[in-house]
Amino acid sequence: MNRQKVAAANQKEHTVSDIHLTATSRANLLSLQDTTNLANRTQGRLSTGLKVASALDDAVAYFQSKNLTDRSADLTERKDDIDQGISSLKSAVNATESAEKILKQIKGIAISAKTADDTTRADLTKQFTDLLGQLNSLLNDASYQGTNLVNGTAQSLTVRFSEVTTATLDVGGRDLRAGKLLTAVNAGSVAASVIFSQLLAAAGTSGKSFTSIADSNIVKVIDKLTGYLDTAVSSVRAAASNLGANVTLLQTRLDFTSNYINTLTEGSDKLTLADLNEEGANLVALQTRQQLALKALSFAGQSEQQVLQLFQ
Repeated sequence: MNRQKVAAANQKEHTVSDIHLTATSRANLLSLQDTTNLANRTQGRLSTGLKVASALDDAVAYFQSKNLTDRSADLTERKDDIDQGISSLKSAVNATESAEKILKQIKGIAISAKTADDTTRADLTKQFTDLLGQLNSLLNDASYQGTNLVNGTAQSLTVRFSEVTTATLDVGGRDLRAGKLLTAVNAGSVAASVIFSQLLAAAGTSGKSFTSIADSNIVKVIDKLTGYLDTAVSSVRAAASNLGANVTLLQTRLDFTSNYINTLTEGSDKLTLADLNEEGANLVALQTRQQLALKALSFAGQSEQQVLQLFQ
């Protein structure tokens, strides 16, 4: 029984292996298979929008595109850092502009004390010291994400422009608080009343208020005091100018980085994206070729059937 099964299997295998297609039928079949493969590839491109979806499609184009895409992603991170750096510097610039306004108010108060009576001078003294305190409070509040560039030199801002170069922008902090800004005092954080009394001493008189200044000496003292304030305003303006220049530089670098990212992305897309119009036209042509190949295969079969009829 086993021998009979083995013999039958051998006979079946022999029969299948002995089936031969005519040259015309095999050519038509191969053409149909190639057309089907091309149609499947075209349908894949239309569904994904990619002509190169993996290294199997085109290894050179795939890895070139990947390098461009990775570079674009790295620069996108740097672009975000640059944007945050701009915001940090703008916060500092806004603080300097407000500080200048307060200093001008303080200067106006000092000038008013020249011709004021004792009661008014006492009130002006309070306004003067209050504004000094407000100046320091404003500068201390000018932080952006924990970085304050106007209330001391301990902090600084570093912005990196690229992952492949060492290009950076370093912006050091400045101490624009009243005690440090008014060079007569040269102390960062002290009470406003202390700052005022030390300013008066530097201007040529002792005491803690405008009322302590003798009328014969008031003009000279106030002029010296306003001189210190003018110097402070100049220092604030210089700081604002420096910060503003850095903002302009970062904005220029941000624009460059944005355009560069677009260029890299565009270059990557050129290597991998499919032309949907072209692929759509290709699919129509391939479907037509499939139909023609099926017809040709059918015609080849009909020719073989006609030969068979000769033996009937």
